[in-house]
Amino acid sequence: MSKLNEPLVIALPKGRILDEAMPLVRRTGIEPEAAFDDPSSRQLKFATHDPNIFIVRVRSFDVATFVAFGGAHIGIAGYDVLMEFDFQEVYAPLDLGIGKCRLSVAEPAELVARDDPRHWSHIRVATKYPHVTRNHFAARGVQAECIKLNGAMELAPSLGLCRRIVDLVSTGSTLRANGLVEIEHIAHITSRLIVNRTALKTRPAEIGGWIERFRGATLAAAA
Repeated sequence: MSKLNEPLVIALPKGRILDEAMPLVRRTGIEPEAAFDDPSSRQLKFATHDPNIFIVRVRSFDVATFVAFGGAHIGIAGYDVLMEFDFQEVYAPLDLGIGKCRLSVAEPAELVARDDPRHWSHIRVATKYPHVTRNHFAARGVQAECIKLNGAMELAPSLGLCRRIVDLVSTGSTLRANGLVEIEHIAHITSRLIVNRTALKTRPAEIGGWIERFRGATLAAAA
């Protein structure tokens, strides 16, 4: 990360957030090679119109890890990921206002009428976010036993793994389709521009310039 002449690497998340992120990326003047938009391409690293800028496309949960450990200088990551990993090497200077959703606690609808979260002392929860979940409940003296799942969280209550889940919620349609109801809100989630702190210190003009480009692109998109 300390090499001033090495190409700039930008880590972008796969999936839904990428569709919202790319208009901002292109507003900053970055145009990836044609393979980036080819759905049949298996590439993960892409050249851009600028020979000194590359894009890597990785799982949304891995963007912060790539930036924290020096695989990328800049990235776009959800606030949920930043809360879960809390990397000290990552600086998040800008809320991009995309990928809006919420991190919530949900349980089966039939439990809601007879369940009072104020009386919980110990709960078992299925989640992709054990660190955030434990901290959330510990703040009010509740011990959370977390079952780590990477997907299909909504199945956990119906299959007997646990009664409750902590997951991202957008419209709530997936919860409703699986007989679940939101009962607590943990955090509002949006995607943030993140940078490696060492890169920012060793290449301040360059990295700072990209932060301002993304800031301008975000303001233009919101206008």
